[in-house]
Amino acid sequence: MTVYVFDGTMDGLLTAVFDAFLLKEQPEQLLAEGDALPLFCDHTYHVTSDEEKARRVWAGLEKKLTREALRLISVSWLSELRELNTPLFLYICKVFRQGDISRNFADADVLAVTNIARRVLHEQLRMKQFIRFQKAKDGTYLGVVSPDHNVLPIIIDHFQDRFNDQPWLIYDAKRHYGYYYDGKTVIHVTFEDEATVPFDLSNGKLNADVLSENDQLFQDLWRTYFKAICIKERMNPRKQLQDMPRRYWKYMTEKN
Repeated sequence: MTVYVFDGTMDGLLTAVFDAFLLKEQPEQLLAEGDALPLFCDHTYHVTSDEEKARRVWAGLEKKLTREALRLISVSWLSELRELNTPLFLYICKVFRQGDISRNFADADVLAVTNIARRVLHEQLRMKQFIRFQKAKDGTYLGVVSPDHNVLPIIIDHFQDRFNDQPWLIYDAKRHYGYYYDGKTVIHVTFEDEATVPFDLSNGKLNADVLSENDQLFQDLWRTYFKAICIKERMNPRKQLQDMPRRYWKYMTEKN
């Protein structure tokens, strides 16, 4: 068994595809550094990420795949799942050998990549539904999230379009970065010291000294409304958990 080992980056994965064709090999697995090697491993090749090789592979994919198929590849990568590495690598290799196989769901690698991309897109939808904003005294709206997958890059356009007349910051507490919109431009932001940020990363709440005077009232009104529309005789906790998984609750006003 031949196994390739890469640095866990997209450039590294695309470089692995380039090297596989250059060396005329077809590895059975692509593992990230630190992953345990399989028991019967005859040959290990360590991939050195190369931006130019990665660019050439992606340019080749652009010629062979539809825009939708390319997007699914990009979206699947946002899953950050190690289980994606091998099927995505093999899928891309097959594209260069067989052409556009993106609709061949009988292929295990195509199906695996597509299903993972769908999971990411499903969480993207949930983020659009479940992000709750708080207003700071300076007029900025803050929303803190901690999604399973790295979906911020594919939800920002939605919020820029919907809230284009107000400044906001959406921050991923799990990945320690966010996007700030100043009313004109979206900016990628990180904090050198998260201990100094004016909000609690564990629940997303703004500190009392920076919270807008009216925002606490609005939060209380929202909780009252949420309770008022709840009909006890029709409560279905199992259905509620399906529609609103518990992992999102800590950042939702109506659940705190």
